[in-house]
Amino acid sequence: MIRIHRLEIGFNGTSLVDIAFVIREALALVGQSGSGKSLTLKALLGMLPEEMTCRLDVDAPFGLQRGKTVAFVPQNPFTALSPLTKIRAHFGGMKRSEIVRLFDAVGLDERLLERFPPELSGGQLQRVVIAVALGHRPKLLLLDEPTTALDPDTRKVIIALLKRLQKEMDFKMLFVTHDIVSARALCDDVCVIKEGKVVEQGKMHEVMQAPKSPYTRTLIEASFATRGFRT
Repeated sequence: MIRIHRLEIGFNGTSLVDIAFVIREALALVGQSGSGKSLTLKALLGMLPEEMTCRLDVDAPFGLQRGKTVAFVPQNPFTALSPLTKIRAHFGGMKRSEIVRLFDAVGLDERLLERFPPELSGGQLQRVVIAVALGHRPKLLLLDEPTTALDPDTRKVIIALLKRLQKEMDFKMLFVTHDIVSARALCDDVCVIKEGKVVEQGKMHEVMQAPKSPYTRTLIEASFATRGFRT
């Protein structure tokens, strides 16, 4: 379990984020654009701009070190990889046998290693990005809207893949998104933030069935509306 006792992010004396949450297995951090989701990710990755202040009080059985214990899956697989670099080169100096093992884990043919990113589909690219992240053998996987750029069928496949990989490789997940319906398919817990503050958190099924905050209710209704059916 990873407990963020408090994360404070500020700029020029103004508080931008002041939240606390717990990652038991898979936690969804949900909010609209500008709610503080991206700042939270950058803080956990140690990538905040120097002009911002950050206080992170965390209790974890391991240190939060980007590229070691913490790995990151960005939002758009089409821009995450260099289009002029073959897939295998994105794994750095990792042995081919290790890369093939990761490809097997994410369900990709090793022949794709000799291709360039534009030659792959969105689903294939997202699997590559996940494989690159898991190459660090992380204890915590941070996911920034990892299904937003994908079609509905591919989205379901990627979510199922992440659930399987978590069981097989034993890592925690923080799934950052505005789409609480997609988050429901992956996460047992949810933390809803608005303007840098937590407005609601708890078990995913309980929050989905009976949201206490009008803001949470709005997020749920908006997520269902984009899929063409009602809550």
